Amino acid sequence: MARVVAAMSGGVDSSVVAALLHEQGHEVIGVHMKLHDAPDPDKAGHCCGLDDALDARSVADRLGIAFHVLDLRVAFQKAVMDDLTKTYLAGATPNPCIQCNGVLKFRVLLNRALALGAESLATGHYARITPGPGLARAVDHDKDQSYFLFPMSHEALSRTLFPLGDMTKAQVRAHAHRLGLVTANKAESQEICFIPDQDHGRFIADQHPGLDGSGDIVDSSGRVLGKHKGYWRYTVGQRRGLGVAAPFKLYVERVEPDTKRVVVGGAKGLWHEGLVASRWTWMSRPAPGEPVMARIRHNGHLVSARIDDGEKLVSVRFDEPVWAVAPGQAVVLYQGDQVLGGGWIRRAVGDQ
Repeated sequence: MARVVAAMSGGVDSSVVAALLHEQGHEVIGVHMKLHDAPDPDKAGHCCGLDDALDARSVADRLGIAFHVLDLRVAFQKAVMDDLTKTYLAGATPNPCIQCNGVLKFRVLLNRALALGAESLATGHYARITPGPGLARAVDHDKDQSYFLFPMSHEALSRTLFPLGDMTKAQVRAHAHRLGLVTANKAESQEICFIPDQDHGRFIADQHPGLDGSGDIVDSSGRVLGKHKGYWRYTVGQRRGLGVAAPFKLYVERVEPDTKRVVVGGAKGLWHEGLVASRWTWMSRPAPGEPVMARIRHNGHLVSARIDDGEKLVSVRFDEPVWAVAPGQAVVLYQGDQVLGGGWIRRAVGDQ
């Protein structure tokens, strides 16, 4: 049996991972990451607060395994919190969960695990590692988290275990009850952990006091429809909270940080034929024109697509128009359940 570091967030998934590996006879070391000092994070639907650390320790104590808390607040600030602010200020829509996984868990935490003499890092992600090594969707497609994991390197994949990849959520909770874990009925965390009230506009304003992001809300012709108090509060596809009236539903089409304008329009302007993305991570790059499936947001539909032969910038062309392609988000390509690679969306291509 091997020495394995189990990332223990304090939720049911990571608790079950640690317990199952321990039950299999591995030497398990539980590690909890302290990531931030956000106020009031300890309520249902959020993670990474004091209650979560206590729950993780309780599970570790029940299992009789070593347990450590790693202070990664500085790394998390730079890799995730600062990136979120920078991306919104650039007029795009960030994805902090991908940043947290790609930089914190499978670089910083993995290196700490190896320093502890572990052969592998195990996490509670719903995804599968395949020979190669490669990355594939979880058996439970409703819980699949492979979209968030595309930046993982081959080296990281070879040192990582995803024990829940072949399970459903119901099976995981059943294991938690069987093992008597305190987290068995714990609610899932789903929102941005370091913004408990989920008001990213307020968060950015707090990070940059005195920054004036106010400007006009305009239609596609430039006609002023209203005013806003911060362009970073808006994202492509947003409908609620615009504060302007129209005879039809309005959506954010784009955000212009240079002019501080928020451009809105009808639904038709948000259907796109493709996108351009950069900073790609490839596990198995498809040939230009080869049929693939693409996902442009977590839990978004997989749509058939093809890519070109670009290097730093790669164009993805959809076989059918796709709704609300948001710069700053990721596009991840699949063939069947297998992840081919992913990149960061720079811009949408081709309005309908």
